Amino acid sequence: MTEKPGKTEKPALAEEEKKAEKAEPQKRKREEKGIYTLYKIEADKVTRLRPTCERCGAGFFMAEHKDRYTCGHCGFTRYKTR
Repeated sequence: MTEKPGKTEKPALAEEEKKAEKAEPQKRKREEKGIYTLYKIEADKVTRLRPTCERCGAGFFMAEHKDRYTCGHCGFTRYKTR
């Protein structure tokens, strides 16, 4: 077989390395989920760490974001004060 002049084949190893670099993005560590993130227990007292929804009532915690609290049940949003 004849090869065209000026056209060279790239080594397969170099192409695989480039694909491997693109396929591995940095992963962030997630916060621990569960009951431990909603309550704080001191001695014999239990306190809620997040506010409850004003529309839905007790039992529906609001999700904590950088600048606001949001209810996942009804969508109510309360912005944090500075």
